[in-house]
Amino acid sequence: MTAGGAVRGMPVYRLTDAPAFPSPDEAEPDGLLAVGGDLRPERLLTAYAMGIFPWYGDDLPILWHSPDPRLVLIPSRLRVPRSLKKAVRRGKLAIRMDTAFDGVIRACAGAARPSQDGTWITDDMVEAYVALHDLGFAHSVEAWNGNELVGGLYGVSLGRVFFGESMFAREADASKIALVWFVRQFDAWGFDLIDCQIHTEHLERFGAELWPRDRFLEALGRSLESPPRRGRWCFDPDFTPTELEGA
Repeated sequence: MTAGGAVRGMPVYRLTDAPAFPSPDEAEPDGLLAVGGDLRPERLLTAYAMGIFPWYGDDLPILWHSPDPRLVLIPSRLRVPRSLKKAVRRGKLAIRMDTAFDGVIRACAGAARPSQDGTWITDDMVEAYVALHDLGFAHSVEAWNGNELVGGLYGVSLGRVFFGESMFAREADASKIALVWFVRQFDAWGFDLIDCQIHTEHLERFGAELWPRDRFLEALGRSLESPPRRGRWCFDPDFTPTELEGA
């Protein structure tokens, strides 16, 4: 791992073959920390454990980020708008976990996003996160309308943390309903936080808040003291979100 190279004129750390990273404190003001390396499971897991994640496009080398501040959602502080509570109660969609990871990540890659040109979920990223899923570290939450996958999200989990990566929806509120189910179950399991990475108004409306990177890394370190909930995830047999109670 050496200092040097440049991306858009900024000095960054150029990674070697070893799955190691510089301290997140060395990141540029926009969060860019390092360039290069690979997407092997051991490097990805090392990165997430340090509060670092890959984010780049097809025309760029692998770029590693650790933004400051960091958007974080505490599961117990989830805010659900009244209109969305009604959509959850209607029960039109079936919500499941880890039954279609490949479908979810590919749908996220193909989702149109008004503020972005193209996608950061490259073919190499898909392959890498499918490998993490096969190892029991990456998970998907899916919204189904009959046999059709209409929404969902995916991410990585270590310790008592879920690192959210992306969401998609092909029907109104599909990904939001999946998120509500997931966060409520996540809270019931006793997990500490969901890393939402960078600020979006959408997630802020659900209760996500901006933390200084130091605070996030301190909380991450405590959460990683617990063993990961590794393997295929599914909702508890008797689980229902609070939005469905008494419905």
